[in-house]
Amino acid sequence: MQASRPKQFLDVGGRTLIARSVALFDAHPRVDALVVVLPPDAVARGAELAGVTARPCVFAAGGVLRQDSVANGLAAMPAGIDVVLVHDAARPFATAALIDRVLDGVAATGAAVPALPARDTIKRMDLATRRVAATIPREEIWLAQTPQGFRREILASALAGRAAGAAATDEAMLAERAGYQVAIVEGDETNVKITTPQDLDAARQRHDGAGVRAGTGYDLHRLSDGRPLMLAGVCIDRERGPVGHSDGDVVSHAVVDAMFGAAAAGDIGRHFPNTDPAWKDAPGLDLLGRARAILHDRGFAVTNVDVTVVLERPKLSPHIEEIATGLATALGLPREAVSVKAKTNEGVDAVGRGEAIAAHAVALVARGRGTGR
Repeated sequence: MQASRPKQFLDVGGRTLIARSVALFDAHPRVDALVVVLPPDAVARGAELAGVTARPCVFAAGGVLRQDSVANGLAAMPAGIDVVLVHDAARPFATAALIDRVLDGVAATGAAVPALPARDTIKRMDLATRRVAATIPREEIWLAQTPQGFRREILASALAGRAAGAAATDEAMLAERAGYQVAIVEGDETNVKITTPQDLDAARQRHDGAGVRAGTGYDLHRLSDGRPLMLAGVCIDRERGPVGHSDGDVVSHAVVDAMFGAAAAGDIGRHFPNTDPAWKDAPGLDLLGRARAILHDRGFAVTNVDVTVVLERPKLSPHIEEIATGLATALGLPREAVSVKAKTNEGVDAVGRGEAIAAHAVALVARGRGTGR
């Protein structure tokens, strides 16, 4: 995972993977008790890591191998529990319907595993030569998921018969070795396992819908004699400029609002209020850089922006390229990801009379790697 902590403790949408998985089972009407198996040094923080639960929840220390951890968890299971489900915390998107199918399968056969049929042609490889040894009929191949369900005595027997030091990749494998028949029930395509950084990015995008959000921004300032006209850090040669607490850079301010809007992070006034002397005469590009850092902390990165400046005079066409380049540099974007257009208001209202300047902006932001989450 290239992470500094176990993947189960990584965040998706404000909750860790393990807390999401625990909450799923805690909310299921057919679940009576929970056991959460954790690294030994994390057991004391179990309640904090798993979150508040309505069902009784106990915590057990994991072992060297997966089956050792499961055995420790089973030993901590309260008496009177007849059916046990074993679930990977790294599968935070299991559904209540999937749990029901597994429980129904256990009721019918004693052991059940959710699985999906293989879609691709399956080749068995000779490990020594890395050549194809055989083609396996794909209708025989099913991809196992969790939760896997067992009558308690079957799981206990399978765990008791495990060979010391021999790894099993799931509990069904132990049950098979112990001679038990394991039924396959329909799995769930959405029940993905978080294994790589790319999986984590996809999970975060899934939580946020498409993972890409759009925001709009708008800014307007009155014009006054003796004020500089700054647009994305570019000083336009004109005798009149915007009146404002900061430098009145409508381009930067509109983009900042669009960025905050896309990330549901409030607006420019919330983060840089005009009552705070810290932002007196603050350059627009400085606020833009700070806004980018705020989005970075929330796990977002800007992917592109589109800005329309509305000003009666002077004509901005000679400055468009410089303005767009300034925005792209401040946002860490390629030049082609930034669009800047200039319009007049055809003499209508204060902007059209040359008394004000306005800007409209649209920004797209996305979650992903390199955005601080």
